[in-house]
Amino acid sequence: MGIALKLGDYIKDLMPGVQVIYTRDKDYFVELHERAAIANRNGADLFISIHCNSAPKAPEVHGTETYVMGLHKSRENLEVAMRENAVIAFEADYQTNYDGFDPNDPQGHIIFSLYQNAYIAQSIKFASLLEKQFKYRAGRSSRGVKQEGFLVLYKTTMPAVLIESGFLSNKAEEKYLRTDEGQSLIASAIYRAFKEYKQLVEAQ
Repeated sequence: MGIALKLGDYIKDLMPGVQVIYTRDKDYFVELHERAAIANRNGADLFISIHCNSAPKAPEVHGTETYVMGLHKSRENLEVAMRENAVIAFEADYQTNYDGFDPNDPQGHIIFSLYQNAYIAQSIKFASLLEKQFKYRAGRSSRGVKQEGFLVLYKTTMPAVLIESGFLSNKAEEKYLRTDEGQSLIASAIYRAFKEYKQLVEAQ
């Protein structure tokens, strides 16, 4: 959450004409469908979901990843999507909110990944700018742009990305992500990518 709050501060301070809307600004759970609904209700132009990754069976794995809605490309990526989507089990009426989706069924994730996303090109462009900034601005190891069926992106009606800012299962990366400097560098990289993306969109 520290990265998201720092990003919001950068945008509000350096782009006063841009309205920042948080799905939450304190440490409490917001249902995945409600996160998209908040963006949709406010007519947002871009949805950014910021997370930390984990690979407990491979603690040496490190680096950033940025996801957009799309087809699953590998078993590893499917497992990441299943971990992220599993939190809907905490929601009271998740089967209704997510059209009968079962977070424990791999087939359900594949079906979700087939939904059309009218903003896929813009999402991929922004994701590419993000990974470039993570590598060159923040000095992180970029694991690239990937396409997955994350529920938090599923019902958004605007370009949307899910950022994995690093692996908490990697001790060195966990330490970095817990520092104010690390969070500031990641937030700064996201801000710079957002600024570049905004300029590209407005130039069209």
